[in-house]
Amino acid sequence: MKSDLHIHTLYSDGVFSPEKIVDTAIDVGLQVIALTDHDNVLSYPVAKEYLKKNNRENKLEIIRGIEVNTLYKNYEVHILGYFMDVENSDFQNMLKNQQQARVKQTKEIISLLSKKEGIKIKFDDIKKQVAEGGSIGRPHIAKAITNVGGTSNVMEAYSKYIHDDSPVYVQRKTVSPQDAVEVIYDAGGIPVIAHPHDIDIAEKLIKELMQYGLRGIEAYHRKHSPACVEYFSSMAEELGLIVTGGSDFHCPNIMNGQIILGKNFVPEWVYDKLIEEKKRIDMA
Repeated sequence: MKSDLHIHTLYSDGVFSPEKIVDTAIDVGLQVIALTDHDNVLSYPVAKEYLKKNNRENKLEIIRGIEVNTLYKNYEVHILGYFMDVENSDFQNMLKNQQQARVKQTKEIISLLSKKEGIKIKFDDIKKQVAEGGSIGRPHIAKAITNVGGTSNVMEAYSKYIHDDSPVYVQRKTVSPQDAVEVIYDAGGIPVIAHPHDIDIAEKLIKELMQYGLRGIEAYHRKHSPACVEYFSSMAEELGLIVTGGSDFHCPNIMNGQIILGKNFVPEWVYDKLIEEKKRIDMA
């Protein structure tokens, strides 16, 4: 099955609605997608309803997914989850805490921007950039700064204000990767470490997270070179973990006009292994 297991929508920092993701996925020939917005699962029912309403359920399978933003020491570690029971109370509590932390961080940054830099932005300027109930974050703050003339572009907003050393930046109080993995696993889901190439302690951390229920490594990712894919695929095999992959789609590639959804080569067996793993967890 041709799959893309890492996709973002307007419910976090993607630019496409769930409906547009569905249409685009079908157009580019995908058979399976996972919607993995940051810290919420709201896009899944919207996409499923759209598929049903348009009688296209035979064209595309949608997996309920998530990408949980976590902090470990000074590392930002992203944990993907697939097939969780979203009614699980610990899972719901984790999402609630993550959303509250996002709001608190954003309001503190807004206050510091005003006091220290004279840049006046409103919380609503940020909130309105995401779908109702969606996850606000750094990209939305950067865009709001640019929109009020605080910087000439979003990249400048990042380099000046949206980083740990900026006097107006506040670190988000977020869940640990250990807790995120455990909560996803205990909710019947498959926890996977996302784009591990970003973390220089990946191997050590992966081995530690296995004690909490980590079941996979995202080896296929647009940032991963062929050598990197091979390295993490071999690690997964050695540790008895599954391999996943996806485009980590947020927006079309502005430089060449391409939509990169599904363009990251993910072997067809990846989906089969994911389904096998879900069956194994359900039987455990």
